[in-house]
Amino acid sequence: MPEVTKPYVPGTPCWADLVVPDQREALDFYRDLFGWQGEPGPPETGGYAVCTLRGKPVVGIMTSMAQEGGSKPPPAWTTYLAVTDADATMGKIKDAGGTPLMGPMDVLTLGRMAVVADATGAVFGIWQAKDFHGSGVVNEPGAVVWNELNTADTDAAGAFYADALGLAAEPFEEPPGYFSLKAKGRVIGGMQGLENSPPGSPSHWLTYFSVDDTDSTVDALTKAGGNVLAPPFDMVAGRMAVLQDPQGAVFAVINATGPSPDDA
Repeated sequence: MPEVTKPYVPGTPCWADLVVPDQREALDFYRDLFGWQGEPGPPETGGYAVCTLRGKPVVGIMTSMAQEGGSKPPPAWTTYLAVTDADATMGKIKDAGGTPLMGPMDVLTLGRMAVVADATGAVFGIWQAKDFHGSGVVNEPGAVVWNELNTADTDAAGAFYADALGLAAEPFEEPPGYFSLKAKGRVIGGMQGLENSPPGSPSHWLTYFSVDDTDSTVDALTKAGGNVLAPPFDMVAGRMAVLQDPQGAVFAVINATGPSPDDA
């Protein structure tokens, strides 16, 4: 099974976490759906829960906190890209037209993080690893298998990620209009326009989780109160669906049979 035992190549998705109003409900929902084990963390981390799969860290789940003005962020999954220097990368993000949203800030001795929006408005995080590299297992059922940027402007987004994080966007042969994102020549994710997203969708990163059976996973999700945004369908990489958990966070599942990203 693909376990990660070394630091992630800079620019590679290295972690994903979920912000929701009800952390306990989310922990129970995803435990039943994907088999994750997790409990609220200590007060010094704001109760942040590191969920595990086969004893390895796989994702984080936290309670949404009020921002300036008293509003809370909407339920959402956030993709984090590995960097060697969060502060220097933040400078590049600003220069490339991105917007800082939070940080950079230290997380105990685990690492240094920030949350930003790219030049087209898609929100993502950056993670400078210290004691914690990120996901300890990927590309297997119950773990993250793909990270995809859906953007209002693929040209502008491609230029942003090249300048800010050194990623290269290259067209896929299939499907048309789809791009691979590469870090040092290795595929680390994908990019496409918003044509396949619900009308009115903003630019966003979408987290894909691997499953053994897409249809049965969708059935389990609906029985648990989740919503189906795109019912199971076959595509070049496998059978996938786009879903919404009971609190409204969007993610995708796929029983991957086609090309997958290189192991981290």
